[in-house]
Amino acid sequence: MKHPIPLRPENMHELVAERVHDMQLRGNIKRAVDISLHKRADVVSDFGDWENMRKMAHAVKALVIDHLAHYLAMFESRAVAAGAIVHFASDAEEARTIVRGLIQDCNGRLVVKSKSMTTEEIELTHALEEAGITCIETDLGEYIVQLAGEIPSHITAPALHKNRREIGLLFSEKLSVPYTDDPKELSNIAREKLRAAFMEADVGISGVNFAIAESGTICIVENEGNARMSSTLPRMHIAVMGMEKLLPDFESLALFLEMLGRSATGQRLTAYTSLLTGARKPEENDGPESLHIVILDNGRSKMLRDPNLREALFCIRCGACMNVCPVYRSIGGHAYGSVYPGPIGSVISPIFHGEARAKAMPYASSLCGACSEICPVGIPLHHQLLSWRHTLVSHGHSRLSERLLMRMFLFMSKRTWRYDLAGAIARALAPLLSESGVPRVPVWSRTRDFPRIPKKSFKQLWKERENEHA
Repeated sequence: MKHPIPLRPENMHELVAERVHDMQLRGNIKRAVDISLHKRADVVSDFGDWENMRKMAHAVKALVIDHLAHYLAMFESRAVAAGAIVHFASDAEEARTIVRGLIQDCNGRLVVKSKSMTTEEIELTHALEEAGITCIETDLGEYIVQLAGEIPSHITAPALHKNRREIGLLFSEKLSVPYTDDPKELSNIAREKLRAAFMEADVGISGVNFAIAESGTICIVENEGNARMSSTLPRMHIAVMGMEKLLPDFESLALFLEMLGRSATGQRLTAYTSLLTGARKPEENDGPESLHIVILDNGRSKMLRDPNLREALFCIRCGACMNVCPVYRSIGGHAYGSVYPGPIGSVISPIFHGEARAKAMPYASSLCGACSEICPVGIPLHHQLLSWRHTLVSHGHSRLSERLLMRMFLFMSKRTWRYDLAGAIARALAPLLSESGVPRVPVWSRTRDFPRIPKKSFKQLWKERENEHA
């Protein structure tokens, strides 16, 4: 039996080869992202000044990132004053240790977890299970990929790669229920299975979409209500947030809520927006007894210091860049081997996983710029991907054959006569390279045709044109 290729960024070439010809997968992805893009186009049209809103959002994030230490200190002091306990984690291991220790200190055995890319980033669920703690994903998409033993294939739609038949078969196998592919029935099955977990859980874990510095408030947006239940029913709530999630005030939050819903799911506003400030007060009936906020660095400080990557910290995790990316649409999220796929994933994953492991990801782009154009906060993603390529090559993360070819091209291009001579040789040899006259180039020609070499160069054609009009 053939073992599946592990979903890791260092395996990207093999993962792509395994998926690029899977027409069922490509069809699932195309249908899902096309629906999202069509819905987005409809709701973005609400605003005649969408581009100005993007500029405003970009300016707010620039302000926060430029003064990140100030806003972090403000958020911590206000959150603590409101009754929360704030922890700082320098890397994924420290974050896992903090969360695991908090759960063990309260003798927690069952954890319900709402959707959170930050906890996926640090592989928290796996770490808790290794410690004997049951951790159940409660977002429907996350629940599906947890049952399948997979990682999310999209930032906002974790199970986007599966159609309803595949989900029905999965539920039937893993949950021992009769097969159905009706979306409503599948949702009811998941709801029934998760209801008891919500009531019995000792700890709820969530991510943080935005954190408001002026009040110490965390904001969680969702469409299913599971995040609200995860954060209010258990006696302890642990929120894990990347340190870049800060906004200065509630006025800024109003803008970003407009941008996020439209860009992520094509909604004017997500169904549930929870604002949580501190733990439950003595006079309150709802909420956790304690709220712990774990603020994660995990390479973000390195991005902050790099002028070429700094603006990647503006990302609000909407996933719109994936929906328009021709590469993502052809191979899906799992082909990247990282929980952050697509253009933004190819920018930030080499920081989280290391250059050597994720060196293939920045090359998974046509550099068409569609990702930068759709980004609600105006991150220049295609320029960042190009910058990564320069960094990887300068650090020796490229094949010797590629370096030799590029040096030959550089040598040839530095002198006009060399370039003209190379062109003449190529035109002379073209008929010998293949019967059709189309060169067969290693690697390139496996999946596409190299352009046919013309009989005359552009210079020759231009001279002939000048002579005709002389």
